[in-house]
Amino acid sequence: MIQMENYPCQDAQIQERIAEYMRKGNPLMDEQTAYRFILGCIDLTTLEGSDNREVVEALCRRAVGFRDEARNIPTTAAVCVYPPFASIAKGMLKDTGVSVACVAGAFPAGQSPIEVKLAEVRYALEQGADEIDMVISRGKFLEGNYQEVFDEIKAIRELCAHARLKVILETGELKSADNIYKASQIAIAAGADFIKTSTGKISVNATPEAFLVMLDAIKAHFERTGKMVSVKPAGGISDPETALFYVSILANVLGEKWLNNRCFRIGASRLANKVLDKIQ
Repeated sequence: MIQMENYPCQDAQIQERIAEYMRKGNPLMDEQTAYRFILGCIDLTTLEGSDNREVVEALCRRAVGFRDEARNIPTTAAVCVYPPFASIAKGMLKDTGVSVACVAGAFPAGQSPIEVKLAEVRYALEQGADEIDMVISRGKFLEGNYQEVFDEIKAIRELCAHARLKVILETGELKSADNIYKASQIAIAAGADFIKTSTGKISVNATPEAFLVMLDAIKAHFERTGKMVSVKPAGGISDPETALFYVSILANVLGEKWLNNRCFRIGASRLANKVLDKIQ
């Protein structure tokens, strides 16, 4: 059975901490450094029913095109696409340092049998995905079937021997801080490389409150085991000021070890150009 702890903070304490981090700002980065960091942590994303070769090729050119060595401006960390476009992205991004991420495993609802989820993940990997963004079965979680949620993540983890696994909790559907904390613990125990807030496909996506709860789960795991788990807020982060605030929360809670794009990503489609405009 999965061993889980209850979340140690009340909602009022979460709000107090959020307000404190807003006042303090980022103690580890000045604003210009933070903007460059954010750009280099973006998973540049297109996840639309109208996606096609032309859209994905344009996304890849855009991801690489941010690089400006003279101004110390990086590429984005990855592009994130549906599995049928993984091979296109892989070919275009060869030797660029930009990873190919795929949503797979019945994204965004998670409402498919595990055999179907595994088949889609396997296909994405065969097509060249470096990273898999899967989503948990929220229905199973909400009815208390924690072991099956764990088993599904673990089965997908076992397929991803050479790929990084991001586990999307869809925090807007989990509702409570205690549920978000428990789902974080399950994903971490099952082998997630990243825990991720949201799909971007529902009305409530990333929030500072949910992000903070997830960071607390990561911190508790690190203090207990010494193992670092990465984190990705995604969905609705479309302006530089909001992105700066997420980085400030990260810096205050987890510190300098997590301030790199192996440990932190932002899922976004509209953010990158706005951040670029902020870089002097």
